[in-house]
Amino acid sequence: MQVESTTPQPPAGDGANIPVHVAFIMDGNGRWAQKQGLPRIAGHEFGVHCIQGILETLGPLGVKFVTLYAFSTENWNRPQDEVDGIMDVFSEAIASQTKLLHEKNVRIIHVGKTENLSRALLDGMAESQRLTSKNTGITLNVAIDYGGRAEILEAVRRIVKDGVDPESIDEDLFSRYLFTAQSPDPDLIIRTGGEQRISNFLLWQSAYSEMHHTPTLWPDLDAAELTEILENFGNRRRRYGALNPEDQSPDSSTPLQTPQE
Repeated sequence: MQVESTTPQPPAGDGANIPVHVAFIMDGNGRWAQKQGLPRIAGHEFGVHCIQGILETLGPLGVKFVTLYAFSTENWNRPQDEVDGIMDVFSEAIASQTKLLHEKNVRIIHVGKTENLSRALLDGMAESQRLTSKNTGITLNVAIDYGGRAEILEAVRRIVKDGVDPESIDEDLFSRYLFTAQSPDPDLIIRTGGEQRISNFLLWQSAYSEMHHTPTLWPDLDAAELTEILENFGNRRRRYGALNPEDQSPDSSTPLQTPQE
C-alpha cells in the first residue's frame, strides 16, 4: 500500500469506519505470568506468540498497518536479567516467526533506535525486513528501543544535518524524518493492562488517534474483545478539530422564531 501523506484525513466512503492503522501498547506480560505462577519472562514469551492471532484478526477486518510497542527506551531501566531475557525472546521470535509471517504476506519493519541492540538481534531484524520487504499484506511495525521523545529529537538532528531550509519544514516533511515514515498516523491506539497513560509512544503521530484502554492483560487479548474494540471505533465521529455537518449550529442568518404568547 502506497501512503501518499501522513496527515490524517477524515474518513469518507465505504469502509471509512475501519481503522487503517492500529497501534498497541502491549502491557501486562509480566503480571500475566505472575498470575500463572510463572517467571515474568514467560509472560513475554507468551505475549510474542499472541501476535499471530492479533494479525489474523485484524487483517480480514481491513486493517493495513499494525504497530507493536515491544520495548521502550525506558525499559532499559528494568533489572538486567529481565532485559537480557526480553532480548533473547525477540531474537528467538524473529528466527521462528519471520518465515511464517512472510508466508502470510506480512511486511515487517523495525521502528526505533539501533545503537543499543546486539549485532545478532540487528542482523535478525535486517533479514526479516529484507525477506518481507515486497509483501503487500499488513505492515507490522515492531517498536524495539523506541521512545517518542527520542524519535522527535532524532528527526530534528537529521533535518539539521541535511541542511533543510527552515521555511520548507512543515508537518509532512517532519513526518518523513520519523521512524514511522513508511506508515500513516495511527487511527486507533489500544493499551492493554489497565494503565491510562501514553508512555512516550508515538507522541507526534498520535495527535488525532482514538484511544482505547482495556484492563485485559496483553496475553489475554482475544479476537472477540479486539473485534468489539474496532466496532466501538466505528461508532466514533472523528472531527480533526472541525465539526461534522450534523454538529453545526443553524445558519446564523436565519432569524429565530419568537414564541407567540
